[in-house]
Amino acid sequence: MSRKSERLVNLTIALLATKRFLTKGEIFRSIEGYEGNDESKERMFERDKDDLRSLGIEIEVGGLDPLFNDEAGYRIKPENYTLDLGEISGADIALLSLAAQAWNGQALNAIAHSALLKLKSMGIDSDIDAIPTLTPRMAWSTSELSTVLDAITTRTTISFKYLSSELEEEVREVAPYALASREGHWYFGGLDSSRNSCRTFRLDRVSGEILTFGKVANFDIPDDFDLFESIENSQNYILATLDVRRDKALALRKMATSISEKGEWDQITIKTSDQASFIDTVLWHLDDVVVIEPKELRAQVIAELENLVKLHG
Repeated sequence: MSRKSERLVNLTIALLATKRFLTKGEIFRSIEGYEGNDESKERMFERDKDDLRSLGIEIEVGGLDPLFNDEAGYRIKPENYTLDLGEISGADIALLSLAAQAWNGQALNAIAHSALLKLKSMGIDSDIDAIPTLTPRMAWSTSELSTVLDAITTRTTISFKYLSSELEEEVREVAPYALASREGHWYFGGLDSSRNSCRTFRLDRVSGEILTFGKVANFDIPDDFDLFESIENSQNYILATLDVRRDKALALRKMATSISEKGEWDQITIKTSDQASFIDTVLWHLDDVVVIEPKELRAQVIAELENLVKLHG
């Protein structure tokens, strides 16, 4: 992603997440890429606004206080952040979904998170849950994803080193059948020749380069292969119980299998297999979320918070 594209993505995220209008000064201080003197920053910002509007993204302009004629501010209403795609087929929807999931992971990266954290440090509330269709994190690699996708399309066998559950590298040769994302990670599945059975692999546990070999169209994909069912059967899940402040932490609420009211708080349960990513999401919501069960997960979250206090005071 180019610097300008990254700046545009982060500007869009900040304007979507803010709970009030942002002034130019606040935008320049919180988003990386606005450099030089005041005049050059102004020019960059005007060009960025024009670029976003040309993409159909409507930027609302207003004051911070309606009773005073103060400095103009900017924001994007989530309901205005939509696209009219017209008539599209099921295949089109599948391809768009795959592209959107890939883009989401790159869009909300560390720099984008930094922009929202800077706004918060300036006393400006922002809410990651207000950003439409974005997920907190997507772990993937462009070359690996492309190789697997090409191999599925051309029916070509792939070879790679894979970290087992015991963290040992094993060489695997697989006829890949399908590719999908689940809980912020990419998975692919197919016939593992060394085990002579269908297996599922998480892309970020592949060690090194994925290679293709042999002729194209050298296997058929079974009609009854269900990658999501295969992922479900291969996971070791934990069931987490959380107390969540009312009307907060929408990202966690979307993952919940049950929700019960507790006055100012709701208690939710979430089934997850990716504990590290789940803890990151919990920590993002700060004191709006309290982990109740299991005790091991609660202890790990507390340890992470204590470590953050030691690092940042």
